[in-house]
Amino acid sequence: MVMDPYGGIMNISSETIAFPHRKGNLFSIQYLVEWHKEENERSHWYIEWIRELYDAMTPYVSEGPRAAYINYMDFDLGVNPIVPSVEKARVWGEKYFLKNFDRLVRAKTVIDPHNIFNNQQGIPPMTSSLALLKCPPLAVWEYV
Repeated sequence: MVMDPYGGIMNISSETIAFPHRKGNLFSIQYLVEWHKEENERSHWYIEWIRELYDAMTPYVSEGPRAAYINYMDFDLGVNPIVPSVEKARVWGEKYFLKNFDRLVRAKTVIDPHNIFNNQQGIPPMTSSLALLKCPPLAVWEYV
């Protein structure tokens, strides 16, 4: 477990800046586990152990929602399906971005409506996913 202290002004509203984890937070926690190659058959044990530690910390960390930091991607929170949706992304998006999630979805919809720039926990645009799949490749690049 690594505790990263925050510095700077900490009484900034979470909606004021892109990094929403300032107000009321003194540090972030990284939960890490590693093992040697020879122990790969026990990997499930190590992963379960770190998940239990994460759960045990619940009374001592942020809540409503329990927040997460996007630079410490946590796939246990969920990942985008092949055809992403805003509601599925909301599960982790509100943990990473708090009240900024809806604003970021609106920005993504304007800036990248075809979801060219994406990752497993990226913010999808508010568009018809089926329409994007039918879109010819050249039409996508016309918007870039």
